[in-house]
Amino acid sequence: MNNPVSVQFELLQDLITSAQYTEIGRRYGFEKLYTLKSFKEAVPIHEYDDLKPYIERCMQGEQNLLWNTPITWFAKSSGTTSEKSKFIPVSEESLGESHFQGTKDVLTLYYNYNPDSDLLMGKGLVIGGSHQVSKLNEEAQFGDLSAVLMQNTPFWGHWLRTPELSIALLDEWETKIEKLAETTIVENVTSISGVPTWTLVLIKRILEITGKQTLKEVWPNLELYIHGGVSFTPYREQFEKLIGAPINYIDLYNASEGFFAAQNNPDEEGMLLFLQHGIFYEFMPVEEYGKENPQTLQLDEVELGKNYAVVISSNGGLWRYLIGDTVQFVSKAPFKIKVSGRIKHFINAFGEEVIVDNSDRAIAVASEKTGAIVKDYTAAPIYFSERGNGGHEWLVEFEKAPSDLGLFTYELDTALKNVNSDYEAKRHKDIALKMPVVHALNKCVFEEWLRSKGKLGGQHKVPRLSNDRKYIEEILAIANGEKANKCF
Repeated sequence: MNNPVSVQFELLQDLITSAQYTEIGRRYGFEKLYTLKSFKEAVPIHEYDDLKPYIERCMQGEQNLLWNTPITWFAKSSGTTSEKSKFIPVSEESLGESHFQGTKDVLTLYYNYNPDSDLLMGKGLVIGGSHQVSKLNEEAQFGDLSAVLMQNTPFWGHWLRTPELSIALLDEWETKIEKLAETTIVENVTSISGVPTWTLVLIKRILEITGKQTLKEVWPNLELYIHGGVSFTPYREQFEKLIGAPINYIDLYNASEGFFAAQNNPDEEGMLLFLQHGIFYEFMPVEEYGKENPQTLQLDEVELGKNYAVVISSNGGLWRYLIGDTVQFVSKAPFKIKVSGRIKHFINAFGEEVIVDNSDRAIAVASEKTGAIVKDYTAAPIYFSERGNGGHEWLVEFEKAPSDLGLFTYELDTALKNVNSDYEAKRHKDIALKMPVVHALNKCVFEEWLRSKGKLGGQHKVPRLSNDRKYIEEILAIANGEKANKCF
């Protein structure tokens, strides 16, 4: 926090020195890279497909390709943006210096603001992913990030969490939710960690089993919910109602590629960027994406409120790697960020430049104005046609539907105008964009779509926004099919 720029430069030098004799290090002449300028000139921006040949060879057992220590663990990506899985290399260094250090720092930050906490007197309920051994090589293992972390947690760490590992790593989610509920209701749970959607499913099942009205009746010492992966804004009201009493919330940014940031002050927006955890950051203005030689900025060059794609070089063997997320800085002293979306998750079919941060805020406002509670949503463009102007089509699964869907649509549209001037301009007098079309989905349509992709459970989530109609057409087909008629 005190010397962010110099800390980052020293870290980059350490990373380059460590990897100079790897295959990728020799390819780009790491031994000659003494300045940030030379590093940027020598090493191109990489996306997953650029590093995939190295990663596949590493999964077959080859070493010293991307990093100078053996890599035998891979975090299987959980995004829904690709039909194929991505396997992110996880080294011993990235486990210890990034993921586990980040977890310790979250606890430290929490105790800093809650010195009288009894958090560690009970257990943390962790809603993890699945785990399996790669068939490509007996030494190479992969799973969701949460599973990789659980399998490598020091023995004492298991004393502090529930459920037992065999249940935590189940990959059949209907069975897993049932076993999670049955085995954890007898524990003294003081914290919960997990993606909001699946955490809500678990909470509701626990209340059904126990016959209680609120979670505080089941776990009176519950004091903290740790969330990440998606914006918590649309879910906060549901959590507060189901928990039944005020608790603390911490937002964190822990991805397969590393532990990037966590909320250090519960009263302030944004997450503190972890700058000494084995990750060197560059920030690419989103308008640079797709250019032949995109420009990136360092910490001392970024501006508040602007959208940047995150580029990292890490002690897991990722070099100038575009992770796909976009962030905005909300503070520069210290450097604090919020996740604004995905580089490919936006709607800009008509120059409106709607990002996930905009849509989350608009959903929250529309919900508040109409008394609705939104469980999940996705949106995509409606293209210009002979029948009329373009627009946006929204598929929304409500936990509590509004009494008037038309009013919800109006409030959603109004809120989007208020948070996005480009959208407001395109909506002026319906000249470019007409009023959004909002559909209320039955309660299992999104779940059925995720299941059809083999992505049910864990960190998997429905993409909030898409600039084409591929996903929305698939989901609409399910919504109009026979299975949807059986949904409740």
